[in-house]
Formats: sequence, structure tokens, C-alpha cells
Amino acid sequence: MGQIDAVCISPKKGIIKKQVDQAVLETNWGITGDAHAGIWHRQVSLLAAESIATVKKKMPHIKHGVFAENLVVRELNLGDVVIGDRLIIDNSIILEVTQIGKECHNNGCAIKKATGNCIMPTEGLFAKVIHGGVVKTGSTIEIESH
Repeated sequence: MGQIDAVCISPKKGIIKKQVDQAVLETNWGITGDAHAGIWHRQVSLLAAESIATVKKKMPHIKHGVFAENLVVRELNLGDVVIGDRLIIDNSIILEVTQIGKECHNNGCAIKKATGNCIMPTEGLFAKVIHGGVVKTGSTIEIESH
């Protein structure tokens, strides 16, 4: 079982998400107040804290949210997740994985331009909210394979 290291939101697309203590995940919508919420398949984005730590070796100043990720997850092998798997947060919130990876905008984000690589295109997970609730730093998360 893993845990949520950070919850990040932004009111507009194209800006870095800011870390918050907690957020409301709305069923079939996404995170209240986040620009990526809506009735579509990429309501919530997730990245592994361990992957972000690798990038921090080259860019130690980066903060959570710079990849436009909503949830930073620790101690959960997101590389084992496939489309259709469900992620269960605090035994009640249910996210369903809908996409793995996403190309960076404008031929590469600032991180890709600075380091030569970005983790979002290969390691980012996207999900829709099947059953909502409040997610916070320290929440538990586990994979339920389909």
C-alpha cells in the first residue's frame, strides 16, 4: 500500500499546480477547483514521488505540481498499473486509470528542455473519478487490478 505525498491543483490550464493540504475529488468530474476537471477521461493525473526524486537530482529546485500532476504517490509501483485498473484512496475513493503517459505541450515542457527528458509522457497516469471524497497528504492508496 502506498500513500499520497502531495495534492496539487491549479485554477487555469498551462500554469504550475500548487500543493494544497487536501482537495475534494468529485465523482465523474475530478478535483474541485482544478482546471483539468470535467466530464472527460483525464480528470486526475498522478506521478510517482520516486520518479520526481530522480528529476530533482538534475533540478533540485522543482516542487510538486511542476509536471501538472494532481497526486504524487509514494511506495506504489505505478509502472505495474494498466488501463482499467482502479486506485483506491483511503478505502473509499475510487479512481479508474484511463490513460498512461501524455506528450508535453509545445515540443517539450521546460523540464524536458532543461534535462533532455520528462517523466509525464512515459510515467504519468490519468484517471477518472468513479467514487469521490476528500484526498489529503498522507492518504493511503492501493491498486485494484481488473
